[in-house]
Amino acid sequence: MSRLVVIDLPGGPRFVDELRRVWDAGDAAFPVDQRLPAAAKRDLCAAMRVGAEVESGDALVVATSGSTGAPKGVVLTHDAVAASAWATSERLHVDADDHWLACLPLSHVGGLSVVTRALHTGTRLTVLPGFDAAAVEDVGATLVSLVATVLNRIDPSRFRTIVLGGSRPPDDRPANCVTTYGMTETGSGVVYDGVPLDDVEVDITPDGEIRLRAPMLLRCYRDGTTPLDAAGWFATGDLGVWLPDGQLHVAGRRGDLIITGGENVWPEAVEAALADHPGVADVMVRGVDDPEWGQLVEALIVPVDDPPTLASIRAHVKAHHPAYMAPKRLAFVESLPRTSLGKLRRSPHT
Repeated sequence: MSRLVVIDLPGGPRFVDELRRVWDAGDAAFPVDQRLPAAAKRDLCAAMRVGAEVESGDALVVATSGSTGAPKGVVLTHDAVAASAWATSERLHVDADDHWLACLPLSHVGGLSVVTRALHTGTRLTVLPGFDAAAVEDVGATLVSLVATVLNRIDPSRFRTIVLGGSRPPDDRPANCVTTYGMTETGSGVVYDGVPLDDVEVDITPDGEIRLRAPMLLRCYRDGTTPLDAAGWFATGDLGVWLPDGQLHVAGRRGDLIITGGENVWPEAVEAALADHPGVADVMVRGVDDPEWGQLVEALIVPVDDPPTLASIRAHVKAHHPAYMAPKRLAFVESLPRTSLGKLRRSPHT
């Protein structure tokens, strides 16, 4: 009987050896977040039913980031993991001279998929216990997966290709950065620089939601439920459009959309407009309930030195967008709430 086995180890050769051992025994692996305290690890392992049976062919259970609600356990099969490994390697033109570096949390698919694709393709691999700028640059790897929040801490020219996921990429991203779109349920990124990987089907529903169908999709969640419909389509909860050049543009999460006075405002568009404001070090935009407008646009800002005024913030946004997109509320914070992969946590706010 195959079962789910927890891997409670930091990134490194021992983690890779244990993953191989679990797979060789016919079991599935659940990498647990090393930053969690012992009690939280126990609770998560219980929720994922560590030690209980898995289906033959299951390779991994990966906890979703849990940005809202309790994390779900995404079940990925060996076939799905292999499909992801070969499709991403083909798109990145990985060859025998390449060397992967894994330095993101291995409890998340963005870090774990680096390990699994290297194992499937036989590519040289180095796994670090976490991100450390000096260590990342000293490895001598040609390929690395990073998030935007750490990109400015390294010399990007040290790598042939940087796979960038997690959150909105910087406007001045280096030419060797490939942006990805995907999630835990897709086993890693499935759209690279707006172009779906081979065998990945993308559909935009009439109301704008992105649906995906691909061989690297999850089998089900750990509780036995599946988000796939009868035809195998996965509704992502993201809204998007096809651009004139044929690339997929992801506007954002359906729940992140701000509707103010009947007008639609995407937070990421406002954040991008404020990215080059001289008084803004970091910014998050979200909707705040309002009895008159339905929602107001609020900007949470980490200031550089002198905090910018609301008037200057509004003027900066209005230089790029209609006036209704300009924030009507402003708050200053020391740091923004993010997941471990750099995604902003836009919790409901009233």
